[in-house]
Amino acid sequence: MERTTAGWGSGLLGVVIFSGSLPATRMAVAELTPLFVTSGRAVIAALLGAAFLLGLRQDLPGRGDLLPLAIVAIGVVVGFPLLTGFALQHITAAHSVVFVGLLPLSTAIFGVLRGGERPRRVFWIFSSIGAATVAGFALYQGGGGSMAGDLLMVAAILLCGLGYAEGAALSRRLGGWQVISWALLIALPVMAVIALATVPASFAVIGWRAWAGLAYVSLFSMMLGFVFWYRGLALGGIARVGQLQLLQPFFGLSLAALLLGEPVAWTMIASTVIVILCVAGAKRFA
Repeated sequence: MERTTAGWGSGLLGVVIFSGSLPATRMAVAELTPLFVTSGRAVIAALLGAAFLLGLRQDLPGRGDLLPLAIVAIGVVVGFPLLTGFALQHITAAHSVVFVGLLPLSTAIFGVLRGGERPRRVFWIFSSIGAATVAGFALYQGGGGSMAGDLLMVAAILLCGLGYAEGAALSRRLGGWQVISWALLIALPVMAVIALATVPASFAVIGWRAWAGLAYVSLFSMMLGFVFWYRGLALGGIARVGQLQLLQPFFGLSLAALLLGEPVAWTMIASTVIVILCVAGAKRFA
């Protein structure tokens, strides 16, 4: 019981940190290219992770861990940041945040495929209701959306769910912060080249909001959030704790309105309320 409670608490803290990711990315890509934001955040976080790994004298991962770590890197270091960066050039942060409601279902599916978990049937009902609510919002919501942006967000969610489930399974052996640190280092050579190739011609013309957004996604979204999130998934279960992501739109919509002044339509709020109720049901029957 204590292990499960610790997992839910750690997971919730990770969700709160991740809630600022899309608004911060929106701030960054307003003046920086999605490629530079994706690669730049990965390079900064990789250097921080390397410092922790060296400073705390962590053992190298085993040969059998390399492929799962590469999957984590593809899913959460490259895929999700890059695709959401491109998506946010077409849609608002408020619109994109509601797609995060699809993440629990994506994570649960990959938790079954990659983590060997077997949630109860009622769990899938609640999870599917939450996902259907988000899909309905995407189809019928008016302003702030576009077909290209929506498709990019769906692809990002699939890759992110895969990266979450794979990382959670690895965290049981390696530890949460170690997993994201090693995944970042695996991606570092490619990300460093892309960052150098896409660096802005002049830093002086980039406003502080863009730099603040990049700093947040580099330090919090790409590193600190995963420390708590992977620990939560490993302790409490991938499918079960993954349902906490249904709360992320609530936090994200608030930040989008507060930081970016974006309108929050009643349909967004209604969708968020429904998926929050689904968290309770999924947690009860997981």
